[in-house]
Amino acid sequence: MSAHRLSLVAVGAGGLAASAAAAAWGGMGGRDAFGLLAWAVGGAACAGALAALLLRSLHSPRVATQAVVAAMAPVAAVAVGIWGAAAAMFISTHDLHVLLVVLIGAGTVGLVTALALGARVASASASLGRLASQIGEDGHSSGARPDIASRIAPGAPGELVDLAGQLDAALARLAESRRQAAAVEESRRELVAWVSHDLRTPLAGIRAMVEALEDGLVDDPETVARYYRTMRGESDRLAGLVDDLFELSRIHAGALNLELEQVALDELVSDAVAGVSIAADAKGIALRGRVGAPPPVVTLSIPEMARVVRNLLDNAIRHTPRGGTVRIEAEVDAGRHAAIVSVRDECGGIPAPELPRVFEMAYRGDAARTPSDGGAGLGLAVARGLVEAHQGEITVANEGDGCRFTIRLPLAPSRP
Repeated sequence: MSAHRLSLVAVGAGGLAASAAAAAWGGMGGRDAFGLLAWAVGGAACAGALAALLLRSLHSPRVATQAVVAAMAPVAAVAVGIWGAAAAMFISTHDLHVLLVVLIGAGTVGLVTALALGARVASASASLGRLASQIGEDGHSSGARPDIASRIAPGAPGELVDLAGQLDAALARLAESRRQAAAVEESRRELVAWVSHDLRTPLAGIRAMVEALEDGLVDDPETVARYYRTMRGESDRLAGLVDDLFELSRIHAGALNLELEQVALDELVSDAVAGVSIAADAKGIALRGRVGAPPPVVTLSIPEMARVVRNLLDNAIRHTPRGGTVRIEAEVDAGRHAAIVSVRDECGGIPAPELPRVFEMAYRGDAARTPSDGGAGLGLAVARGLVEAHQGEITVANEGDGCRFTIRLPLAPSRP
């Protein structure tokens, strides 16, 4: 049985018990008490049934109408009870007239009160409805939304105030969803533009070199070898772009299958440094690695997290000038709650307005970063998705003559 029905049963039982107690206190006999109670209960039942029928016959009655009917129902019940008591000769005619006068006066006051309260509730409901109808209009879709809870009619019932607060919260969530959707759509358009450019450029170069080789326009061994090396490099760039796009699609679709295991970060750092050392040496970049003792142990998927660290190191080497230094460090944070992996470069820093966009798809930073820098700006977006899949966080901040990318990962549970 629901709580509402239990409350109705409790009120009914309490009323009957109170009636019996009042009869006993007045020295009334059981037969007389039963007769009065029968008239009272019967009158109340008839009044309630008539009120229910009246409300049902009306199509979507207004709040004021419902309040008037609800206020008059108990008055009618009392009137029927008094008339029955008089008919049963329990009270004198004079007392009946007195009660009728009191009943009419009290009923009039109740009717006026019901009309006033109904009008107040109706006004609050109407104002709430008008404001709710504004949801989705252009004036509020950009985040400038009305504060519904403060604009409903004064003295509104608590339920309507709570509903207004819920609408406020819903509007806030809607505005945030629209903002995120707009940001995603803008990022998607940028991504399509960058990827289209990055696909078209190497394909056009490869085609031109293939046609030159096919037509015999190039025949000296040195130039032919250079063409082949260039075509292989462009093919590697295309393969990397496709891999990044595939990884992003897996991240956004929630289709990552992470095979987690406990790994000491010194192994991850040393493997990543070894993987990029050739590229660093070719550019004259010094690589410096440091791992705190004992090395942090993290539960992670080695291929995915190795790709994250490799992406950060590749990015740091690409944007650090020749002769610069790239540093990678791994340690436990001061509170010993998380493992920290940081990569610091000497890129000259990132403009402050662009820092929040670094991990967006297709971000390149300044216009001078051409496709020759490699990729379509997907590496950092992939890195963020993989780190977040490990319940971690990746951030970037300017530091000195460069910037520092920092990864925070939960420490693995201590082994017994």
